[in-house]
Amino acid sequence: MTHAINGIDHAIIGVADLEAARERFRRLGFAVTDRGRHVGWGTANYCVMFDDDYLELLGLIDPAAFTNGLDRFLEKGEGGLGVVFSTPDAEASHALLGAAGLVAPENALRNLGRVIENGPDGGPVELAFRNVHLADGATPGIPAFLCQHLTPEKMRRPDWLAHPNTARCILSATIVVDDVNAATEAYSRLFGSGAVTPTDTVIAVHTGRGVLMFATPYDLPNLHPDLDDEPRAHDHGLVALQIGVADRDRTAAVLEENGVAFDREQNGDLIVGPEEACGVLIEFTSV
Repeated sequence: MTHAINGIDHAIIGVADLEAARERFRRLGFAVTDRGRHVGWGTANYCVMFDDDYLELLGLIDPAAFTNGLDRFLEKGEGGLGVVFSTPDAEASHALLGAAGLVAPENALRNLGRVIENGPDGGPVELAFRNVHLADGATPGIPAFLCQHLTPEKMRRPDWLAHPNTARCILSATIVVDDVNAATEAYSRLFGSGAVTPTDTVIAVHTGRGVLMFATPYDLPNLHPDLDDEPRAHDHGLVALQIGVADRDRTAAVLEENGVAFDREQNGDLIVGPEEACGVLIEFTSV
C-alpha cells in the first residue's frame, strides 16, 4: 500500500439528470442505491455498489450551492469525471503524501458527509468520509483524491450488491492524456515505480485493486476500438470502465431484455457504448 492507498475506491460519472442516469444504469442490469445528498453541497448521487468498490452517478440538485466544479464539467456534457482511491487511514496517507509533496497546499485533509434519504427504516442515514486531496498535477488526466470510509457498515446492503447483470467489481479505468510519459512519472511517485507498466503507446498503473490504463487520443483505439469514431462530450479524462461480471451470458441476456445496444467481442466481452452509459464506454468481462 504505497502512501497507504489500497486501490480504487470508486469511479465518478458526472450526469446531467440523476433520475435518468439511475434508469440508464438499471437498464444496464445494475442494482442502484437510494439517492444520497452531500451535506452542505449542491450535489447528490446514486451509486452502484460492489463488494470493495463502486460507481458513483453524480449530479446537481442545487446549482446555487457548492458544486465542486460539477457544473463546469457538465457544460460540455456527461462523462467520466474522476477516480477516487481507497485508504484505510486518511491521517497516515496525508502524512506520507505530504512528506512526498503530493497533497494540496491548503486544507488537504477534509471530512465529508452524505445523507441517504431513505434508510431501511424509512428515515435518513448519514455516511461519513475522511478525504485526502492531492496537489495539482499529482494525477494527470483525472481529478482524484483519497477516501477513508468512517461508516463502512452503512455503505452496502445485500439488495444493493445483487446485480441482475452479475457485476462484481471495477477491473480497470481508461484515461486519455496527451502525454503518457508525464503520466508515468506522476503515477510512479504516487504508487511506486513497480506499480507502473509502460509501453510505447499506453501505460498501466496497478493501484492495488483495479488498474488505470492511460493512452493518448491517437493510441486510444489500441485499447478500445469501439471508441475510435464514437462521439464523446469529453475527449480526455476517464472514457471507459471495465466491469467484472460472474456470467457474461447473463449480462448479455439482461441487456437484450432491456433493449440496450451492445457488441460482443471475439473473446466474449460485452461492449456498451457511451450513449447508453452517460458518456462512458463500459466493457463487461469475466471474473
